[in-house]
Amino acid sequence: MNRKHRPGLTALLATAVAVALLTSPLPQAAAETAGRTAPAEDAHPSSPDRSLREDADAVRDAGVTGVAVRLDTPSGARVARSGVADLRTGRPVPPNGYIRLGSTTKTYVATVVLQLVGEGRLSLDDTVERWLPGVVRGNGNDGRRVTVRQLLQHTSGVPDYASDVVPDASAAGYHRHRWTRRSSEERVALAMGHRPLFEPGEGWAYSNTNYVLAGMVIRAVTGRPWEREVRERVLRPLRLDRTFTAGDQPFLPRPHARNHQRFEADGPLTDTTVAYLPFDGDADGSMVGTAEDTNRFFGALLGGRLLDRELLAEMRGTVPVPDESAVVPGTRSGLGLNWTPLSCGGGYWGHSGSGFGYLTWPAATADGSRAVTVTAHSRPGDHNTAVRQLGRLTRLVDRALCEAR
Repeated sequence: MNRKHRPGLTALLATAVAVALLTSPLPQAAAETAGRTAPAEDAHPSSPDRSLREDADAVRDAGVTGVAVRLDTPSGARVARSGVADLRTGRPVPPNGYIRLGSTTKTYVATVVLQLVGEGRLSLDDTVERWLPGVVRGNGNDGRRVTVRQLLQHTSGVPDYASDVVPDASAAGYHRHRWTRRSSEERVALAMGHRPLFEPGEGWAYSNTNYVLAGMVIRAVTGRPWEREVRERVLRPLRLDRTFTAGDQPFLPRPHARNHQRFEADGPLTDTTVAYLPFDGDADGSMVGTAEDTNRFFGALLGGRLLDRELLAEMRGTVPVPDESAVVPGTRSGLGLNWTPLSCGGGYWGHSGSGFGYLTWPAATADGSRAVTVTAHSRPGDHNTAVRQLGRLTRLVDRALCEAR
């Protein structure tokens, strides 16, 4: 799942371009503990990293239980933490703990698709029908008219299956359905129960189904699961030893912070550290990693180590994201990458990931030399708090990349 912010179920199921950070103010005891930011390796109050820590504290003060930031630049890494990893014990957020990548998975998948294009095994203009005959059919959906490029750029009009796998957006519903496993084919079949969002190529709308289909295309082209292709083509060459394709494995390795979701505006925080497999288990959002590995991935991708210049240019060919969907005005959507303007000029590339109780926001400069990943470990149940938290988080990312110049 990923970025987005609207009330109710839409807010809880944020997509990659309109993220809903979901959580409201902490209970008093937890708030007092969360007020203690991590010492030691974090920035000294008088150091140049002070703004990084202050901005992490600002996200925490908006009601997030735990925040972790890692900024990598040519001069080294900077880390800031705020809040707590565990509301019960008050232990600090680990500086490079395991995190759910959510829809950041889509960038890895898009990279593999483009590598296959570079090898002449696939074309971005191929139709979905060519590789997945009869899969995108029904209720006006037609894979003969949808291209691979449109899947990667969310211009396909293919409906999103996400709301179908959350029949009850509540704490009880989370616990009742979190173990439910669904195949890629089942996810797509759910989406085919809906009318297209628009005619292929005639609009833009974030749909997780696009990347479930992209994963299926990878399997059709290579004869191997998308997970294996990501491992062999991306993770191993870059030695991203702490990133993996989790699939139906719902538990995070240690160390990690615990994630919490508030399902109602004034309701209690629910521990959602265990993955919600109905939407955390496929090519649209199942990967797990660390901030360090995530920064290395985006640095390598944008630095040209995974795709040649022509293919990277294809990936960075963008269309506007509608104002009502964009977190930051001026955001544009590429192929598995989003471009966001910076206040100091230019912009950054990245792709956020989110689900029940967490948000991961990676961002990197155009040449990949500077990259930052921010993770928030709780999310609110009301629109206004979500917008406030998201505003502070995007300000953190903006300042981190601008001041690292």
